[in-house]
Parts: sequence; C-alpha cells; structure tokens
Amino acid sequence: MKWERKVVAIGGGTGLSTLLRGLKHYPLDITAIVTVADDGGSSGRLRTEFNMLPPGDIRNVIVSLSKSETLMDRIMQYRFETGEGLHGHSLGNLMLTAATQLCNGSFVEAIGVMGQLLNAEGKVYPATERTITLCAEFEDGTIVKGESLIPKVGKKIERIFLDEQDVRPVPEAIQAILDADVIVLGPGSLYTSIIPNVLIDEIREAIQQSLAPVVYICNVMTQPGETTAFTANEHLAALERFLGQGVVDTIIVNNESIDASYLKKYQKDHADIVTYNEKQFELAGVEVLADDIVDYNHHFIRHDSDAVASLVMRKVLSIRRMRQLEGKEELT
Repeated sequence: MKWERKVVAIGGGTGLSTLLRGLKHYPLDITAIVTVADDGGSSGRLRTEFNMLPPGDIRNVIVSLSKSETLMDRIMQYRFETGEGLHGHSLGNLMLTAATQLCNGSFVEAIGVMGQLLNAEGKVYPATERTITLCAEFEDGTIVKGESLIPKVGKKIERIFLDEQDVRPVPEAIQAILDADVIVLGPGSLYTSIIPNVLIDEIREAIQQSLAPVVYICNVMTQPGETTAFTANEHLAALERFLGQGVVDTIIVNNESIDASYLKKYQKDHADIVTYNEKQFELAGVEVLADDIVDYNHHFIRHDSDAVASLVMRKVLSIRRMRQLEGKEELT
C-alpha cells in the first residue's frame, strides 16, 4: 500500500503559504482551503471591478505549492509600479483574473488551470465561490464591514461574522475535510485569515464531524487590532468560540526567544511575543507541539516553513504509528 496521508490546510494570508511551502516536500496528498474575505489592495480592486473572488491569497498558495517555486514566485509576485490601471497589481492576480474570464467566470476552474500551469503539488479551493464581506463588532458596539478595515480600528473584537446569509462552501472542500487524515488551521491572522473559513456553516460542521485530528498553528507574535496581548491559550479560546471546545486537539507554538532587534521593532507597533501556559493546555486535553518555528528572513518575524511542516508531520506520523499498532496498516 502506498503511504500518502491526506492533509487539509485551512487559512489565508501569507501564513498558509508558509506552511504549504514546507509540507509539499513530504509524501502527502495536500488540499488547501483558502479564505476569500480579502477586500484590500490589488485583490480588492479586482474583486470590485470584475465581480470576482479576491485572487491574492489564492495566488500565494498556488505559488507556494509550485515545483518551480523560486522562478514562479518572482514572476507571479511581480507588482507593477507604474502604468495607468496596472499600478499596484501583481502579475499573478491579473493572470488569475484572466483565467477566471476564460473559464466563464468559474474561479474554481481558473485555480485548477493556474495549478497546472505552475505544476502545483496539491489541490487548492476557495472556501466559497460567493463574494463575502467580513464584519466585526467591537467591545463598544461599533460594527465595521470589510476585512481590510477590521485591524485598523484598534479596539477589542467582541464578535466576528459574515454580512451574507447562507454562504455555501465549495463541495470539493467539504469532501476533502471529511476525507482528511489531519486538518491544519493556520498559521495566520486569527480573525481575518482563519476564523472567516469556519464562519461558513458547512465547513465548521465538517471539521467538527471529521475523525481526523485538528492542529492549530498559533502565531508567534500578537497582532495589533486583532489579538493585542493575547496568549496562545486565548488564541485557541477565541477559535473554540466558533468551532467548539475539544475540536482542536493539538496546538503548535514557538518556544524560543525572539531576537531583541526584531522584538523592539514589534513592540513599537504594540505587538509582543505570544506566550503560552502548557499546564492549561494539558488540563484541557490539548497536545502542545513546541519548537523554534521562527524565520527572520523577510525583515519581519514569520513562521519557518520547514519547522512548522516538520511538526505537522510529527502529528501525521503519530497517526500512522497508531494505525499500525491497531493492525490497520502494515508495519514498515
């Protein structure tokens, strides 16, 4: 029997791409489910002008899964600095827009075409094919509509929700979740990259119904306007308000100190290290996978692709070993 576990990664932003960049080097059947709530920058402009889903996060995910990533990354991420109507757009976003037009408006088909062009290692689906508007209610009762505006308010988020009703997911995404051996949430912005996916009822219910372990990759630093002063325990608690307690059974956290020069820069922006209380996680029955998962290569603090992928694989391998001991797989 060929050993190829099915891993479903759910999220958005740069975090999901970071994880996939590491996972693609393992013998895995990868499916990425990507939020489509983005309404800022090039993606927001194309979303409005062409009445399509925002392509930015999808573009990043496809590139991260490409077998020729280094070359394709430079081409797809190229951003026009001049040109009437072109300024600010990335070439990859324009290519996805063109592919959508050629596929008679089907964004899912366009993603498949782009995946073939870039020789991507895995399947990529938007969480929904419907344009959605992310909304947040803050502790003072203020309501803001638009994903790009939410982090700018600077107040504690009391509630996050979609402006639209009865948002249906892409069917292939639901099937992938139900068939998964491991489900991974994150890394990425808690309220604007991860939670928007589980606001879609059928996605949330599929994760809850799945027999696969659910792994949450927590951010290394707090995010002003979203998770100011949050611990990892509070990150998980916020996620559980939507998914329910006990659905996430493993959390990946950073356990190494942050370089002082980077830390000082982040603290100027009111961001700080995400700490965690391992005892509280243990009492809640949540497994903690902790390691040095920090990458400083982008002048910012990011997750290290290889490090987080290695920790996810540790979970995958533990499931394989368990099934071998149960006699469901041959020992190798």
